[in-house]
Amino acid sequence: MTDSQPLTTKHTVVVPNSVNMVSLLGPGDEHLGLLESSFDADVHVRGNRITFHGDAAEIALAERLIDELITIIRTGQGVTSETVERAIGMLRQETTERPADVLSLNILSNRGRTIRPKTLNQKRYVDAIDNNTITFGIGPAGTGKTYLAMAKAVQALQAKDVNRIILTRPAVEAGERLGFLPGTLSEKIDPYLRPLYDALHDMVDPESIPKLLAAGTIEVAPLAFMRGRSLNDSFIILDEAQNTSPEQMKMFLTRLGFGSKIVVTGDVTQVDLPSGILSGLRVIEGILSEINDISFNRLTAHDVVRHRLVGKIVEAYDVHSARAESGPVRGTTR
Repeated sequence: MTDSQPLTTKHTVVVPNSVNMVSLLGPGDEHLGLLESSFDADVHVRGNRITFHGDAAEIALAERLIDELITIIRTGQGVTSETVERAIGMLRQETTERPADVLSLNILSNRGRTIRPKTLNQKRYVDAIDNNTITFGIGPAGTGKTYLAMAKAVQALQAKDVNRIILTRPAVEAGERLGFLPGTLSEKIDPYLRPLYDALHDMVDPESIPKLLAAGTIEVAPLAFMRGRSLNDSFIILDEAQNTSPEQMKMFLTRLGFGSKIVVTGDVTQVDLPSGILSGLRVIEGILSEINDISFNRLTAHDVVRHRLVGKIVEAYDVHSARAESGPVRGTTR
């Protein structure tokens, strides 16, 4: 064997009898197929024994995957092909965090559905919300930055850590001039706040939402309505923060009162502000990055948890933007 050839080995993992092999290998051996296609090793299963033969480093990684999946199964959480793919991705990143710890962290359960982080960056973002008074979640659509923040807000309300939840976003399309729009106040602002209501319906029993809104326990309002207030004992989320000016961002952050948390979410690549107006989210990290108890968290196309094509679309746009910023493509003129 030359130095350039990989070290090959053979190793057998014995799965405990308490673990259901169908749960581990997947319906129709779907998970086993992912295992075979993701690692440079031959995989053979006989009973509860899984034998690997191939590159030593790849076998070690595959064995770690089996261990992580067994740990997840023992928590009572079902393992899906998505779970397997995300666990493999985390192991490839060679981080200190265990995939099982990330994928089995329960934030909130409602009507038989459990909300959990699905990527390493999402787990770090959730941990940052726990450990800081002000947290920024910056990333493209579909990375869960707003959804997870709302889950943490509902969790805090249920635990009585706060007395109310305040959800806000700038109504940029209306230029914040809501008085010029037809209809009642509710009808005017509803289109801009609808995404927040949609997420809320996933986390709170729909029948209770009108009562919580009427009592002020949950408030959903445009950013302009935050001016002049001091918000105590509240969990406050500013969504679509890339559409705030630096002055609006300062106004919002200084609403922070005692016993409150703030989460600011946005995508700096999707600014809808009029030409010439700077995005408050684009400049805020340079202003506040040195202050303790404020955390900035970046999510990427790899953290997109919508349809798998969404992540590929976001990544393709990122590549296109990078090419455009590097200069015009040279070509012949006609």
